[in-house]
Amino acid sequence: MNIDEYILQHSDAEGDYLYRLWRATNVHTIHGRMASGQLQGRLLKMLVRMIRPQNILEVGTFSGYSALCMAEGLEAGGKVWTFEINDEMEEFTRPWIDHSPYADKIVFRIGNANIEAPKLGISFDMVFIDGDKRTYKETYETLLPLVNEGGFIVADNTLWDGHVVDPQYAHDAQTQGIDEFNAYVAADTRVEKVILPIRDGLTLIRKKPTA
Repeated sequence: MNIDEYILQHSDAEGDYLYRLWRATNVHTIHGRMASGQLQGRLLKMLVRMIRPQNILEVGTFSGYSALCMAEGLEAGGKVWTFEINDEMEEFTRPWIDHSPYADKIVFRIGNANIEAPKLGISFDMVFIDGDKRTYKETYETLLPLVNEGGFIVADNTLWDGHVVDPQYAHDAQTQGIDEFNAYVAADTRVEKVILPIRDGLTLIRKKPTA
């Protein structure tokens, strides 16, 4: 048994519906590994339990796995607003969201979150960024004003398979986007931040209250 198997065996299970979604994502989509999976999914649910957000914004729905995990942790009246820019995913993803036990807690929209989210007129207690890696910095700057003071941004893939420290990927646009984002957030005095070496890297960012 390796350490990853040990961790999963000693963490909460994802449940049958999420497991079937994870399997279907890997069978029927090209980039199935993009789905959060058991460990990250249970962490997202736990973060929601801890933060107790009223509104969550997700950038990058993909197959809906992470949205369902976050919705699972919401208290009554809470909502996940999730945006997917790739309209080709809608046919796969929407039924999984609509037929889930948490359909009433999720608003799934096709569109660019950087453009559409500010139009909602909603402030968020938690934002999960898992969209285009090349525009992470732009997404961060666009959405930070929508986050309530003391609220959190969670950014996925911030270690990018270790490519951020591999010179072979120095000219890769997605690696450059992640590295630029990491450096930008590290220097941003408006927030507190920490990178967790979980899965592909997960950065927790807390917006500081203004004095």
